[in-house]
Amino acid sequence: MSSPLASFRFQSFDLLATLVAVVRSDGEVLFANSALEDALGSSRRTIEGSILPDSFTEPHDLHRALQGAGGNQFAALRYDAWLKRLNHEPFPVHVIVTQTEVPDEIVVELLPLEQQARQEREERLVDQAQANKELIRNLAHEIKNPLGGIRGAAQLLEMEVESRDLKEYTQVIIHEADRLQTLVDRLLAPHRRPHVVGDVNMHEVCERVRALIVAEFPRGLKVVRDYDTSIPEFRGDREQLIQTVLNVAHNACHALAERMSQGDACLTFRTRIARQVTFGKQRYRLALELHVIDNGPGIPDSIKDRIFYPLVSGREGGSGLGLTLAQTFVQQHHGLIEVESVPGRTDFKILIPLP
Repeated sequence: MSSPLASFRFQSFDLLATLVAVVRSDGEVLFANSALEDALGSSRRTIEGSILPDSFTEPHDLHRALQGAGGNQFAALRYDAWLKRLNHEPFPVHVIVTQTEVPDEIVVELLPLEQQARQEREERLVDQAQANKELIRNLAHEIKNPLGGIRGAAQLLEMEVESRDLKEYTQVIIHEADRLQTLVDRLLAPHRRPHVVGDVNMHEVCERVRALIVAEFPRGLKVVRDYDTSIPEFRGDREQLIQTVLNVAHNACHALAERMSQGDACLTFRTRIARQVTFGKQRYRLALELHVIDNGPGIPDSIKDRIFYPLVSGREGGSGLGLTLAQTFVQQHHGLIEVESVPGRTDFKILIPLP
């Protein structure tokens, strides 16, 4: 059993998202951090004093690693293993066994392989969103200036020509220039508008979006509300979040067109509290988890990996900006948006840290 002094020395490990235990060379646990408590489903009091290798499907591997570390055969060792959990199936982890400067005191770090893959995916999403943001902003500015010149020249030309047919051509130029200008304004909108922060109730956001969706799609669509009413208010930009959820829900409704005609389309708003979650390389005690789920045909495989890229759309006539803007707005709230999609079920999940 660890002493209060030892617990004080190791308390910084509680700030880590990875699972960490400090053990003796015989496997006795001196300290277990909060993440390891959560993973094993046991309290720190229960874990400390137990034999850590007994928590693995192959305890001999860790015993050998600890003996090697205790005997100064190596400074660090890595291998993959399966960690047992209370009332759950074992799950794969990457084990790192490291010596410390204190005799017979060894740090064992466990990286869930699924979590590691998820973290890498989240890092790619963040990098992708930043690249999208820069691309959009630069592209929009490059288009904006010559576009104004084209429109101005078309207006001057229209005043000079007398032929009705030629005037129609200049009107086409002006109309198309205006359409492109509207697109450019949409591209630049999230970067121009200030981030207005206030108290946000996510269920009020969902209800506002629901009202808009029901008004636009009054037939053949069932909207299900599955709310956890214990979710507290948080600081955020209400209008940005309404736009985010509306963009996702609007895309879902267009994908549900065929099922609406059959009368069995379903759109679900589900809120939950997620505990001890990690995204964006940071661990949060609590986070809001909003799911927007539809029973449509699913996202086409050809664009599934690019769904948040700008100008990528799965439907005819779509601008391909809705999900890109949703991703931008969620990240401005230090959150994450991701999607899982198979035929018959598409689930957009929005995670936002809670205080």
